[in-house]
Amino acid sequence: MSTKKILNKNVINVVEESLAGYLLAYKKYYKKIGEYNAFKYRNNRKDKVALVIGGGSGHEPLFIGYCGAGLADAVACGNVCASPNPELITMAAKEVDQGKGVLFVYGNYAGDNLNFDMAEEMCRAQGMNTAHVREWDDFASAPKERITDRRGIAGDVYTIKIAGAACDAGLELDEVVRITEKARDNTNTIGLATSPGTLPGNEHPTFEIADDEMEFGMGLHGEPGIERTKMMPCSDMVDRMYRELKTEMELKEGDEVAVLVNGLGSTPLLELNLVYFELFKKMQKDGLNVYDAEVKTYCTCMEMGGFSITFLKMDNELKTYYDAPCFSPYYAKGNFSGEVTTEEDNEEELDLDENDGEPAEITRSKEGVLTELNAEDTRNMLLYIADKIIAKKSYLTEIDSAIGDGDHGIGMAGGMHKVKNKLLKMKGEENAYQCFETAGQAMLMSMGGASGVIFGSLYLAGAKGMEGKSEILAEDLARMERKSLRAIQERGGAKVGDKTMVDALYPAVEALEKNYEQGLLEMLKAAEEAARKGVEDTKKYVAKFGRAKSLLERAIGYQDAGATSVYLIFQGMREYVEGNID
Repeated sequence: MSTKKILNKNVINVVEESLAGYLLAYKKYYKKIGEYNAFKYRNNRKDKVALVIGGGSGHEPLFIGYCGAGLADAVACGNVCASPNPELITMAAKEVDQGKGVLFVYGNYAGDNLNFDMAEEMCRAQGMNTAHVREWDDFASAPKERITDRRGIAGDVYTIKIAGAACDAGLELDEVVRITEKARDNTNTIGLATSPGTLPGNEHPTFEIADDEMEFGMGLHGEPGIERTKMMPCSDMVDRMYRELKTEMELKEGDEVAVLVNGLGSTPLLELNLVYFELFKKMQKDGLNVYDAEVKTYCTCMEMGGFSITFLKMDNELKTYYDAPCFSPYYAKGNFSGEVTTEEDNEEELDLDENDGEPAEITRSKEGVLTELNAEDTRNMLLYIADKIIAKKSYLTEIDSAIGDGDHGIGMAGGMHKVKNKLLKMKGEENAYQCFETAGQAMLMSMGGASGVIFGSLYLAGAKGMEGKSEILAEDLARMERKSLRAIQERGGAKVGDKTMVDALYPAVEALEKNYEQGLLEMLKAAEEAARKGVEDTKKYVAKFGRAKSLLERAIGYQDAGATSVYLIFQGMREYVEGNID
C-alpha cells in the first residue's frame, strides 16, 4: 500500500511552499534571502566567522532547524534529497559574510560536494575567505580506510552545534575549522530502518522491505546497509548497534560520550525512549559515562521508520563548545531566551512559479529534415527535449530506485520545468548558443545535487564562451558537446566504466565527431545509437560514484539513470531534427 502524503497538486513547488510556511511561522527569527530557497538568522553575532549549512530538503529538521543563536547564520535549502545549487549557496554566504571568513558544513554526498565546491570558487572570486567541513559520521557506509567516502547523517547535528559555538567565540577561521573537524572526527552514527520513506512526486517508496524485516546501517536515502534481518526485540537491535559503535570508536571504560537517539521520520517518541533505556543500561554496564543525551527527531527521510544512534566522544575542549548556549525553534541548549532584535524590512510577497505542466507548443522552421539549427529551432528543440524528459519522470525514477535513491526522475523533471520557463521567454533570440547556455544555467541553478552540475554542464559548458551564431551546423554541435564532455569529466572525475552518464555521453560525443560530415541527422542518429549502447554497457559495471557505489557488485545488471537521461536527450535531438515529434 502506498503512503498517503499531504501535498498540493503541483509537487514541483513543494520545497518553496514548505520553506515559506516555516519562515512565516518563525519570521521573528529568520529572514529569507532574496528569491532563493535560503534564509538567515536575524540576530547573529557580529564580527565573527559566518557559518552556512545546507543540503537536500526532506530531512527536516535538518538543516533548517539548526540555524539560530549559537548555531548556523544561514541555511541553503536544496530540492528534496538534492544539494542546493552553487548560486543559492553563494548568495547565502554573501548575505552573512562579515569579512572574517565563511565556513560551510554539509553532508558528504557527491552532489553536495560538487555544488559547495563550485560555490566556494564563486565566493572566493568575490573576495570571500572560505573553508568547508564535510560530515562523514555514517561508518556503515564505508570502511575506515575509505573514511572520506562515508556519508553524513545525524552526526551533522553535533558538528553544526560545535561549529556554531566556535564561530560565536570569535575564533579565526582556521581555528574554527580545526575544532569543527575535531567534532566531526569524534562523531559516529549507525542507523536502522524498518520501513521506507516516499519522496514527494514519487509513486514508489525509496526502497522495499518486508513487514517482518529491518536493515542495519541503511543510509538516509535508502542506501543499502550492513545486513538485512528479521525484526527483533528492541534490546537486541540496540545491542547490535551499540557493539558496532563501541568497536568503531574503540571506546573503553571511563570514556565520556554525548548520545543522540534520532527518529528517522515515523518512529514515535515512546519507542525512541525505549531505545535509549536499553542503550543506557549497556553503556553503564561497560563503564561508559554519558556526558549528555538527547532523544528526539533530528534528521529524517520523510516518513521512514527506524532510528539512529550517534556518539560524540568528548574531551574538555569539545565540552566547552558543546555546552555553549544556543537556540532555534527546533534545537536549544543553555539559558538563551531566543529573543531577537526587531528588524524593519520590506519583505516581498510570496511569488511561486505555478507551472501547470502542459507541454510547450513546438514549431520548426520548415518541414522535413533540418540541415542546421537556427536560434528558434534550437529553442524549440530544447523545449521538445524538456517535455520529453518530464514525460519520462516515472521511468527515470524507476531506474534510479533500483540502485539509487529514486530522485533522478524528480530532479530531471524539475530542472526541465525551469528550462521551459526560461526558454518560453526567449522567443526571438538570435544566438543559437544562447539557448543552450540559458537552458544549462536553468538546470544548474534549479536541480541541485550532482545532476544539476553535470546535466547543467551538458548544455552550458559547451555553449559558454562560443562566439554567437544564428545557425548551428553539425560540426558546431559536435564541437560544443566535446567541450561539455571535457568540463563534466574535469568537474566530476568520472570516466567510461564508472556507471555514470559519461558512459553514454562519451561514445555519443565520439560518434558526433566521426559523423558530422554526413550531416546533422545522420550524425545525431549515430550519437543516439552510441548513447543507447552506452546505457546497455552500464549494466555490466560496478558504480564508482553516487549512492550506488556502496552496492559494489550488487549494482551489476542495472542501468544507470543518468546515462539513460543522456540517451533520451540525444534521442530528442534526433527526433526534432528528423521532424518526428508527434
